[in-house]
Amino acid sequence: MWVIVMFDMPTETKIDRKRYAKFRKQILDDGFNMFQFSMYIRHCMSRENAEVHVQRVKKILPQKGHIGIMCITDKQFGQMEIFNGKEAAEALVPAQQLELF
Repeated sequence: MWVIVMFDMPTETKIDRKRYAKFRKQILDDGFNMFQFSMYIRHCMSRENAEVHVQRVKKILPQKGHIGIMCITDKQFGQMEIFNGKEAAEALVPAQQLELF
């Protein structure tokens, strides 16, 4: 599963910018990576694990702003076409989970 957090937050005042920076830092600390400027993604090994991270994001939602949280499967994520300008770019590959016997 992939958890995607998309957000637009006000940055007009110093307090708004602090809230934006704090929210961004907290989702980065939870293992999200920037995909685009206001879009962060995190790979999870199961639906249950994805739900844990969704709940963590919900706990830190800021007072202002528009935040969207979406979960998609590896297959759906793999069907995305990514470009840098007109050049096709390689898609992100999730880390492999190790199994201990």
